[in-house]
Amino acid sequence: MLIRQPIAAGRFYPAAPEALEREARAYLEGGAALAERGGAASPWGLMLPHAGYVYCGRVLGATLAGVDLPRTLVLLCPNHTGQGQALGVWPEGAWLTPLAPLTVDADLAAALIETNAGSGGFVADTRSHLGEHAIEVILPFLQVASGAERPLRIVPVCVGTQQAAALSAAGRALAAALAECRARGESAGVIVSSDMNHYEDERRTVEKDALALERALACDPEGLLATVARERISMCGAGPLALALFAARLLGQPRAEFIAHDTSASASGDASHTVGYAGLRLFLA
Repeated sequence: MLIRQPIAAGRFYPAAPEALEREARAYLEGGAALAERGGAASPWGLMLPHAGYVYCGRVLGATLAGVDLPRTLVLLCPNHTGQGQALGVWPEGAWLTPLAPLTVDADLAAALIETNAGSGGFVADTRSHLGEHAIEVILPFLQVASGAERPLRIVPVCVGTQQAAALSAAGRALAAALAECRARGESAGVIVSSDMNHYEDERRTVEKDALALERALACDPEGLLATVARERISMCGAGPLALALFAARLLGQPRAEFIAHDTSASASGDASHTVGYAGLRLFLA
């Protein structure tokens, strides 16, 4: 069995289970203060940030508070390390967190890989995930939000491309695999792990984040990718979000809700060198 060990515990979030659950729960309970919208909801997908909890915990809490998560989650993250394949799927086994293991849905992972076979798309690849923090950081929040009595199954996917053609093809494969789940009566959705603009002053970060979020809220993957490139917005998860939006268009009529935005300056006090964080909920009509 393939086991993915945590690499960010003790750095991005507490390594001790009790402290980790307590911190995540506090952010979930306090999330309403930051949320522009919120409350009980059953979204098909979410976009969540993946920084240290002291920086992005409020946005994580606001976006997840009151959400009824699908039981199986395809987790799309950027590739910060440059290792592995462009669309790397962790194929089976489990991911460990300080709270509990999360089982990988091997059947859905295989369906993704097989649906995209021969197109240069999804491939079984653990290398892209071993040093990547972007999925790991959000897992404890997902576990606390869903509750121990309703364990989640996951399919981690590391996305190392922002090419529209490749992401559109991957979106078709993802939509086909999720449509099969839906036909079987299974509850499956998508989580995108992404921070927003990086390492500019707060004014520029807020401005650039607004441009990217405008396209995301319009459910416009082509426009999102073009805007990020044209405006030089260092949104690490633009590719994963575009992939999710390409899939959503094939599964129904997508609608995105903005939940919250923050920058690292709120925690650090440094407005000259910031990272933006945003939370979105995605629905299908």
